[in-house]
Amino acid sequence: MCGRYASSRRPEDLAGIFEIEKWEPEEALAPDFNVAPTKEVYAVLDRPVKDAEDPAPVRQLRTLKWGLVPSWSKTPEGGARMINARAETVHEKPSYRRAFTSRRCVIPADGYYEWVTGSGERELEVEGKKKRPRKQPYFVTPADGSVFAMAGLYEFWRDKTLPDEHPLAWWVTCTVITTEAENSPLAVAPDEGPRSLADIHPRMPLMLTPDRWDAWLDPSRTDVEDLRPLLEPPPHGLMRAYPVSTAVSNVRNNGPELLKELEGPEEGTLF
Repeated sequence: MCGRYASSRRPEDLAGIFEIEKWEPEEALAPDFNVAPTKEVYAVLDRPVKDAEDPAPVRQLRTLKWGLVPSWSKTPEGGARMINARAETVHEKPSYRRAFTSRRCVIPADGYYEWVTGSGERELEVEGKKKRPRKQPYFVTPADGSVFAMAGLYEFWRDKTLPDEHPLAWWVTCTVITTEAENSPLAVAPDEGPRSLADIHPRMPLMLTPDRWDAWLDPSRTDVEDLRPLLEPPPHGLMRAYPVSTAVSNVRNNGPELLKELEGPEEGTLF
């Protein structure tokens, strides 16, 4: 899954990486090393500019709320639970299928955090035989230092309790698509601990390599069978993972120190 990630790149840098044609400086976000659900996040999308004479899609860097609210929802309360959409079923689930065919985006990140979940531990927790232990967080990021481009969807929701001219009348929200975690060796693995992403968690965000960005963002591509190949996982061996401080487990903590690599798992943590 993806429940927390880091995003520290400036909008000017993202504009160059993704060939952004339009972004609003007043929407710039501060670097965030502990992005959590319901926060405002950057998303890259191709969409016509409102009130423009030319209806052609324009590549934009937009600020959206993380946690998708379907257009048909009566309230936005479920958005915090819809931070992830599974690649295997995104084309058929009522909450995501319309966005999948027409409102796809890329959510840029430095990488994402994941906490080790052992199979034996999960079984004991389900049976209520064991208290939840302190888990070791890992930061997963491209080994070459490039941007981690997560496949996402976005949606519009109208708050009918507010007048049209109200600045909060429309919500624009997003979700991150996830896929099965790689079980092949990491490009760079820690000295002790997991050797693959699947050793950390069974799911991972779907990373889009640059050769897929244009096709994924193209709103003219609406055929489900044409789009589904874009959900295939990227080539193996692109990622590295390393242990970081358990301070990241508290969403109130935020700063570049959260990305500092530890020599090994913290004492008292799992794995």
